[in-house]
Amino acid sequence: MNYGDIKRFDVANGTGVRVSLFVSGCTHHCKDCFNKETWDFHYGKPFGPEQEEEILSALARPYIHGLSLLGGEPMEPENQQAILHLVRRVRERFPDKDVWCYSGYLFPRLAAGEVGRHSREILELLDVLVDGPFILERKSLSIRFRGSDNQRLIDVPASLKTGEIVLWDKIE
Repeated sequence: MNYGDIKRFDVANGTGVRVSLFVSGCTHHCKDCFNKETWDFHYGKPFGPEQEEEILSALARPYIHGLSLLGGEPMEPENQQAILHLVRRVRERFPDKDVWCYSGYLFPRLAAGEVGRHSREILELLDVLVDGPFILERKSLSIRFRGSDNQRLIDVPASLKTGEIVLWDKIE
């Protein structure tokens, strides 16, 4: 997997101050995507142990609330192995920090394991999934943590437990 950027101080992509990983590779190609260069799976640099350690080190700061995974598309089958490994390490080392993932894929397909080998397993390690493609015609600057109003903030643990989508609505 390649990545385009690691932001050590991000306040736009989830609650609190976060560490954000922008992976490379996306097949959705949403019109007016804010990060179009990351559609290319070869964009950026290779993601490996050094970058994992950079993320873990940044997450160790007490004021960091959690990790956000964006792209590109973290749930592309080509990216899942590296994402799964990273999120497992984050969960082991920082069980009290949350993990958000932004994906153009919809929750039911990910939960059913229809998107790559590890989509369900990754989902089980997440706290919040922002699902759905960005749709320019539904763009809204008045909604939190997403670009268009078709995208949902999903409470992943509650949704997996109940078998129905439970929206995340915490005000922090």
